[in-house]
Amino acid sequence: MKMHSRLIALVAAMALSASAFAAQPAGFWVKPAIAAYGPVHIWPEAIDRPSPAATYKALFDVTQGKPAADKVNPGLDHIARAVNTFVAAGVPLSHLKFDVIIHGGATPIALGEKAYMAKFGHANPNLAVIADLRKVGVNVMVCGNALGDMGFTPAEVNPDIKVALSALSTLVIQQNQGYALMRM
Repeated sequence: MKMHSRLIALVAAMALSASAFAAQPAGFWVKPAIAAYGPVHIWPEAIDRPSPAATYKALFDVTQGKPAADKVNPGLDHIARAVNTFVAAGVPLSHLKFDVIIHGGATPIALGEKAYMAKFGHANPNLAVIADLRKVGVNVMVCGNALGDMGFTPAEVNPDIKVALSALSTLVIQQNQGYALMRM
């Protein structure tokens, strides 16, 4: 009986903490640049704030994520969050030089609607976030070798995405140009 009471108390405590986490006041989460993805909250006392006068260069390396009918690749949502974080902190979009290289297991997220539908039998849930990233100036690329490894062609790639020679070359070139590597 004691064990049963403890279990009920534990479940009740977990439910209360989960509802407290979800119940943030209106306006707590903001999305100043990409409205549908990447919510952020800027704490007034937070340290390591970016300077609005500086330019920030990052290469986001997206390799993870299996295609799902109803889920955006978490790496893409994190990139939207990065954009929203910098903009919410006062950095103009023109000061963000953000690039994305998609390869490995994430390669299929780069497919256009027709190719994705043919391969997976459902719409590509990543098209909207990729379009939103492009609208704010994020350069999105897919590894040409990864396309070949998976039996895809450049003609099947989402038109918002450029085909890079290789993720290997992109990673080296952009780091040599001062881009911070962000693994997703």
